[in-house]
Amino acid sequence: MFDPFLDQLHADITARGGTPAEVPDGLAECHSAKGTSVIRSWLWQVPGFRRWRVTRLDAGESLQVLNSVAYPDYGFDHPLMGVDLLWFGARQKLVAVLDFQPLVQNEAYFDRYFDGLKALNRQFPDLNGEETMRSFDPNQYFSSWLLFCRGGADQAQTSLPPAFSAFLKAYWALHDAAKNTPATIAADEVKRLQENYDVYSAERDPAHGLFTSHFGKNWSDQFLHEFLFPASGQS
Repeated sequence: MFDPFLDQLHADITARGGTPAEVPDGLAECHSAKGTSVIRSWLWQVPGFRRWRVTRLDAGESLQVLNSVAYPDYGFDHPLMGVDLLWFGARQKLVAVLDFQPLVQNEAYFDRYFDGLKALNRQFPDLNGEETMRSFDPNQYFSSWLLFCRGGADQAQTSLPPAFSAFLKAYWALHDAAKNTPATIAADEVKRLQENYDVYSAERDPAHGLFTSHFGKNWSDQFLHEFLFPASGQS
């Protein structure tokens, strides 16, 4: 279901000068013991970003997942980009989270960086549900204008494709604007905040249990700390 989204994301990254980077050994691809699911991941070097990761889980009709996080270079203080799409086929259930993930929570920062996401939140009412995400504190590393949905096939087939395209376009526009605007957060503080994001996210990541059920605890623990949120594995 999410292959067109994956293709669009990789095409955008490539068009922006992105080149593949090496994924930690053993984490680029894994097949479940039963052979019913496969997870593949990519790491990209993209100008203006220190790290851009992408993961695609294909478990056939039962489950589809697409996840991506973009970490800007430390010289930029604009938000991270977060994408998390899950489709549970048996229940015909979509969970979608698209957000500019803020480094800090204050009005000046939101005024500086969130006009584009605010506009998307108004443009796609099917994806601005007010239901709170269950695993995360919405006041840390998430914005009030994220595109968030617990829906069904209708949202997956009609609302999500144009919202995803518009979301990527808005994030690229945010990054382009930031190139010409001096950061207000020092680079060493941006580094600390991005590392804290990894630690925070690794402690709460709801997908970890899902990955464990498909690929085992040992592999999933390594994947969590070495690929998804590598700063969380640093001593």
